[in-house]
Amino acid sequence: MIPKTMRAVVLTGPTLAEEVKITDYPVPQVRPGWVLVKVKAFGLNHSEQILRLSEIQADYITKPIIPGIECVGEIADPSDSDFRPGQKVVALMGGMGRSFHGSYAEYVLLPARQVFAVSSELSWKEMAAVPETYFTAWGSLFEGLNLTAGDTLLIRGGTCALGYAAIQIAKALGCRVIATTHRGNKIPLLAEADEAVLDDGHLAGRISGVTKALDLVGPRNLRDTLQTVKKGGIVCDTGILGGVYTLNGFDPIKDIPNGVYLTGFFSNYPTQQVITDIFTFLQEHHLSPVVGTAFEFEQIRDACIALDGGKVNGKIVVTV
Repeated sequence: MIPKTMRAVVLTGPTLAEEVKITDYPVPQVRPGWVLVKVKAFGLNHSEQILRLSEIQADYITKPIIPGIECVGEIADPSDSDFRPGQKVVALMGGMGRSFHGSYAEYVLLPARQVFAVSSELSWKEMAAVPETYFTAWGSLFEGLNLTAGDTLLIRGGTCALGYAAIQIAKALGCRVIATTHRGNKIPLLAEADEAVLDDGHLAGRISGVTKALDLVGPRNLRDTLQTVKKGGIVCDTGILGGVYTLNGFDPIKDIPNGVYLTGFFSNYPTQQVITDIFTFLQEHHLSPVVGTAFEFEQIRDACIALDGGKVNGKIVVTV
């Protein structure tokens, strides 16, 4: 039986982590083309922090809004879709938590095209670390970088959830991995990489043999990253950990070395095939998703404080 009300985090304006609270809110009414998902767990993301602190003021954000760009759970009402009640699913992106209500709730109504069936023996907590993080890592490595077992991969900004996922996938594939962090005390956290490097913003000339580079720091250091790869190498710019969102004055002719390729990955377009491939890869390689810290839904305020503090090593997960 689906209740009439649910617990949810509802935002109407800029909200500090300390101000986040759970309120009662109506369970969404199902309509054609959309499915109702009973949320079992969800991961926290930097983009939700941006929404909560500032982006919510933008005209294109529907308000009030329940944040959350991803979740794992079960189909509560399949509406007119091919899903069945109780089916295990993941959902991510496509406007979740911005154009329509997201996953910081007990139930979420989602476009059927943004919901994907999964078969997995992982716990809900482990599954919740997968959707956005592993989809972005997967797309960056294989669609963006065309990664193969013979590559030497540089991951710039390795001590974030996405960095850990990329290291895990690349090592399972058979690559040599060089990972960086700008904090010396986090070097031990990169033990799974073949080489851990303290990043002072200038890596060119300090490392060699790199054929592919995943830049999670972003535009702040991108010019330098382009200088670290061999001729014929590829750089994929995926993250914005450096706090710089665009690169003004970028000159492609001078800033991209001859024979080096620059690409990016935008994680707004997941597909059932890719989601299936990711969970199959995890199972075949006996990989457990990297969970930094797990909170219960009642602790969502503490989870948001942890997110904003940036001190959790790995994915922050909330179980509902």
